[in-house]
Amino acid sequence: YENGFTADILDTLKEKNVKAVFFITGDYLEDSPELVGRMIEEGHEIGNHSKNHYSFAKISSKEVENEIKELDNKLLELFNKTTYFVRPPKGEFNETSLCAIEGIGKKCMMWSFAYKDWIINSQNGSKYAYDTIIGNLHNGAIILLHAVSQDNALALGDVIDEARKRGFEFGEPGDFKS
Repeated sequence: YENGFTADILDTLKEKNVKAVFFITGDYLEDSPELVGRMIEEGHEIGNHSKNHYSFAKISSKEVENEIKELDNKLLELFNKTTYFVRPPKGEFNETSLCAIEGIGKKCMMWSFAYKDWIINSQNGSKYAYDTIIGNLHNGAIILLHAVSQDNALALGDVIDEARKRGFEFGEPGDFKS
């Protein structure tokens, strides 16, 4: 979802030379195609978060496939791109949905760290975001951050700098493709 911070996040990522995976929904693609275009233009990976954000644990295998393919078809139509990575909405999945994802040649990418940053009426400030993220860095971390959080947008540059200072490196999303 777009809450006015994605352009700033993209600016920071560009300045710091960091690539990210942006998991988008059908609504996001429909409402913010210019931002999706910028993500692609600047070398970020577009991930599939489904067309309608239904829980993959509550829908059939065919419906999971359709949710992924419908978003991919629209992305292909607009940008001549499709996705490789899928993140199930709400992080909810089951064996059936994982098999469906794999069956259409996609790879499920989850996170190793997340916190409740998506609740826009309950932000705790950029220092809280910084401290929370830095306090949870670990080797191989995949950090889930939501672009709706002003706290994350404000803290991102300092988080990247501190992570590098501590010896962490940022991998290219494409390095995780198999």
